[in-house]
Order: sequence, then C-alpha cells, then structure tokens
Amino acid sequence: MLNNQPYRIKTISEFHHLRGLPKPEHPLISVVDYTSIKHSPEFNVTSWTLDFYSISLKRNSGIKMKYGQQEYDFDEGILFFMAPGQVFRIEVNGEARVEHSGWILLIHPDFIWNTSLAKSIRKYEYFDYSVNEALFLSEKEEAVANNIIQNIRQEYHSNIDKFSQDIIISQIETLLNYSERFYHRQFITRKITNHRILDRLEEVLADYFRGGDLKQKGLPSVQYIADVIGVSPNYLSGLLKVLTGQSTQQHIHNKLIEEAKGKLSTTDLPITAIAYELGFEHSQSFSKLFKSKTNLSPQEFRRSFN
Repeated sequence: MLNNQPYRIKTISEFHHLRGLPKPEHPLISVVDYTSIKHSPEFNVTSWTLDFYSISLKRNSGIKMKYGQQEYDFDEGILFFMAPGQVFRIEVNGEARVEHSGWILLIHPDFIWNTSLAKSIRKYEYFDYSVNEALFLSEKEEAVANNIIQNIRQEYHSNIDKFSQDIIISQIETLLNYSERFYHRQFITRKITNHRILDRLEEVLADYFRGGDLKQKGLPSVQYIADVIGVSPNYLSGLLKVLTGQSTQQHIHNKLIEEAKGKLSTTDLPITAIAYELGFEHSQSFSKLFKSKTNLSPQEFRRSFN
C-alpha cells in the first residue's frame, strides 16, 4: 500500500476488513465509530480513494486545529465530505499517539440509486472541497449531526423493511442540508481567514491583469485562480457567494470590466485594439460582455466621457 498509487477501496465491506472492523450489517451503508478502527503502522502514510461517499466527523483530544493560517478552538468536531473517486491522504505522527473519536458514514452509490438523492447530492459542492476546507462544528451543530447519525444507525440496525431505505435517505438529506447551513455560518464567522482569501483573490487578479497575461492567455480560469490562492474552486466560489453574492467567474469578469472602463475612458485606442489587449479574439465578444455588465456598449461608455 505504500507505493505512489492511491489504494482503491471498492466496497464498504472491504473498508471494514482493512480497518479491522466486523462485517457491515448492510453492504451499502454503514456508520463506523473512529474508536473501533484498528490502526496499523502500514497506514501511517497512505493515499486512498473510495468508490463510495464518506462523511466523517472527527474529534481530536487535546489538539488545536488549524484552518488556513489561523488556529481555532472549534474542537468539538470537524466534519468533512468525500465523493467517490477522490484521493485523500492519511498521515499519522509516529512520535505522538493521537486518539480520534467521532464517526464515519459510508454510503455506496447503489444505495441511493434511482432516488431523489442520487441527483440532488451533486448540488452539495462541499463534497469537492479539500480536506483542509473542512467544516468546523460548534457544540450545538455537532449535537445535531450526531442525532441524525444515531437515527440512521438505529434504522439499519433494526429489521430492514420497505420503508427503511426511504427513511435513511431522508435522514442523509437532512444531514446534508444542515451541513450546507453550517458552511454558510462558517463562511461568515471565519472572518480573518476568509478576508485573507478575498484579499489574495484581488492580488492574484491584479497581478494577472498587470502582467500582460490577458493578451497572451485570455481570461484566467476559476481553476487557475483557485490553484494560485491554494483553495478548491468550489470552496472559493461558495465563499464568495456568501460574502459578496457573486461567483469567482463574476469576480473575474468584473475585474475585466474595470480594466476595460479604464482603457475606454483614458485612451484613444480603437475598440478592437482594447478587446485584443483584454484577451478577446473578436471585438464582438468583448462588446457583448461589456454591455451585459454595464448596459452600455463600449462606444456608448466612451462617448459618456466626451
């Protein structure tokens, strides 16, 4: 397992076997207690990929957690989400033994197949967040999540009948909706770190526009901006939507319009030349975007300064 390739776990039963757990009571859904997982030295540094969904709430005893460059005291619980096929890495410090508590909810895609959740689960963008963009729960929020998990556990522990799947899926949907609410709260309350991300976004865009990359490469992609800042694209857009009401793409376009306005109002360059400098192959595309953002054509905007 210690090669460069991530170790792929195809089934929930295989996960149970590898982590020294009893066979799952249901092959397609399982709630695992962290305290029940057996740790082995071969797992100290390992990359994994799962063929199923994983929602984990982890608590570290006596450990402060860092989010970005800032330390937090939200030690009650840290919730993170993994979609099938994502690669994550486990690193255990061999010098200090850290005991984790909490739980992992494992959901195989076959369990939600042909249900409303199969389609709606794609709208929860936090499944594409990085592990360092996890959800820090307050004590009350952790209690809500724990109660839902207990309901799921009780349902599949009891006699499975024709209602069981619908009841469990409704509980999963409730957990996901609460998690979306909690992320919204986190975007607002993590002011220092989040404002640093916004400041960094402005720096990256300003450097890109000043450096002449527009003319050579066109508009930067959301992926490029996120990579430079060091966050995932979905997390960046989710943060921006909560704090500013706009997506990353809208911020990029707004920066472009600011540049265009400056060139239109302070130079005599033809519209075609300005469009080319801003990375457009065709001036019509530039004019269309400019008008959609300002309700004026570039010519009309320029005339307003004469």
